[in-house]
Amino acid sequence: MRTVVVHDYLTQRGGAERVALEMTRAYSTREFVTSMYAPDRTFPEFRELDVTTLPVDRVPFLPKDPRLALPVLGDLFRRHRIEDADLVLASSSGFAHQVSSTAPKVVYCHNPPRWLHQPEDYLPGVGAPARLALRLVRGRLTRGDARGAGSAAGYVANSRNVADRIRRVYGIEAHVVHPPRGLEPDGPLEPVEGLPPAFLLTVGRARGYKRTGLLMEAVAGMPDLTLVTVGSDSADEWPDNIRQLVGVSDGQLRWLYRNATALLACSREDFGLTPVEAFSHGTPVGATAEGGYLETCVDGLTGRWLDDSSPESLRTSIRRLVSEDWDRDVIRAHGEQWSPAAFHQQLADAVSGIVKA
Repeated sequence: MRTVVVHDYLTQRGGAERVALEMTRAYSTREFVTSMYAPDRTFPEFRELDVTTLPVDRVPFLPKDPRLALPVLGDLFRRHRIEDADLVLASSSGFAHQVSSTAPKVVYCHNPPRWLHQPEDYLPGVGAPARLALRLVRGRLTRGDARGAGSAAGYVANSRNVADRIRRVYGIEAHVVHPPRGLEPDGPLEPVEGLPPAFLLTVGRARGYKRTGLLMEAVAGMPDLTLVTVGSDSADEWPDNIRQLVGVSDGQLRWLYRNATALLACSREDFGLTPVEAFSHGTPVGATAEGGYLETCVDGLTGRWLDDSSPESLRTSIRRLVSEDWDRDVIRAHGEQWSPAAFHQQLADAVSGIVKA
């Protein structure tokens, strides 16, 4: 069976990119379509695939900030027609679901586009000119988004939270298949030099909905603790107990997960891969009681809920989390339900049910 996987763009190392990789493994395919591909900015495993890009990939500055191409990406995906395939799997939180195909198209939806349907979360991290441009073209983009959703054979959501949003936005009932942990615990470890023996960890790109700055502000006021941030490089000045890391390798990330006192997660996540990755290393998680975290974290078993109503309440929650003894074997066992093998089987069952319906 010829299967083609489609993804919005390959210009970063994020959870959605890890899921797209796992989709190619689930269906044993090398065929991959994306709008832009920057091999040095995303996971090296994509080099093993046959990656086809759209014309926008030839514009030199766009892979550095794909958001600049938002007004045209939907049109470009619709004009790209995949022929002679048996199945198209679109990994989408933006435009990949709009790709044209003669084969059944199943969308694995990380979230309907935030800039269209949750602008209050997405736009604070975007510059004023880009915000204005998005407002001017939002109506056209929303219509294209709806047409793309309507052209799919069916939808698979990464969480109940996203399934509810798909129902509200598109009127489509979606299957729910949690993504797998993107980083397997068994693999090379690469120590990160210069960190204290005990540190807190948060992982995620700098976006308004990621709220990394809130964690940084809270821990900055706790000089006896150290927070390591991965993927967020703030230009602001922070005290020495805030360590910002970018360009972290998988070996370094494994080492950070394994050696962290706890992972902190207060993003507005639709699923949130970082807690389940931390679980696979037996590391407790402090997370806010919202979104996808409600589907993966268990207060008192895998960590504690964080109260992020203010920096002071967040500090109190963090103090409680780090003061408790956690059973890392129990946490590790809890995380096994998000193994790649479980994802492969659940995705195959959902896709089969959609295509045969």
